Amino acid sequence: MDVVKPRWSSASYLLYVGGFTVLLAAVYSLGYLSSSYGDFAYVAWSALVLVVLKLIALSFRRAGRWLAAGLFGFATVIAYAAFIGAVFVWFGWLPHSLSPFAGFHVGLLLLELLTIVAALLSLAFYRFPLISAIVAFLGWYFVTDLISNGGNWTATVTLLVGLFYLAVAAGVDRGARRPFGFWLHVVSGLLIGGSLVYFWHSGDTGWALVFVVGLVYIGVASVTDRSSWAVLGSFGMFGAAVHFGEKWARATISLFGGSATSQREWVPPIVLAAVGFLFVLLGLRLEGRRRADAPAVTLPSE
Repeated sequence: MDVVKPRWSSASYLLYVGGFTVLLAAVYSLGYLSSSYGDFAYVAWSALVLVVLKLIALSFRRAGRWLAAGLFGFATVIAYAAFIGAVFVWFGWLPHSLSPFAGFHVGLLLLELLTIVAALLSLAFYRFPLISAIVAFLGWYFVTDLISNGGNWTATVTLLVGLFYLAVAAGVDRGARRPFGFWLHVVSGLLIGGSLVYFWHSGDTGWALVFVVGLVYIGVASVTDRSSWAVLGSFGMFGAAVHFGEKWARATISLFGGSATSQREWVPPIVLAAVGFLFVLLGLRLEGRRRADAPAVTLPSE
């Protein structure tokens, strides 16, 4: 079966909204059930939610509704994780505190690994690219949770995993499985950018580096033809513009041995406008490059 890329349309939008609304309802109901019943009863309720979502996904797949089947397949993986988590809580295999990267815990790592396996099987069965986002996110979480416990080392591991995902995504883009590469690029950009912002989120030098990384992201978007890099890069550049706009708006003037601070309200709009025009210029450059790379169209002669 060929890999199908979801097409944006009114129908696909409604399917996505409907599928995610059902998933939200399932998560909400599981939260209510977990607080209202004992551990064993919650296992039974979570199993019921899992079975219902799985039956809906299979019925859509048999009917040839690929997009709807994939969306409910995605929801099924989430429900499966909730079910396994409920079983582990019943057995006492999970820590009382589920703080991220709180140290090595076999039960939590096993839960992450089993969910990754379920996501990979669902990805192969439904051929739905969105499920690869679960694989990528949990793959990062498993590795980071396994070898780090927060702080700078966690950010460093996150950066390395993001770079690894970028390399994998570049390889996927060159083959017939290109639609699967989209979410790898998204997760890669989030991991790399998130780790760098963690390192550079304070100080003028840090935010200047964030701005430069935003420009690099837009360059990556041009090379890979993946717009997610441009979107994430623009966020970083906008954040840097806000930082410098606020900083430059406050001027300290020394007077007779003292100092006074004046607020230059006109500075932030100027900074934001400059960055906005820079976005426009970069967009025009990328559009010109895309037109130059597009094959020429020969008009029929009269």
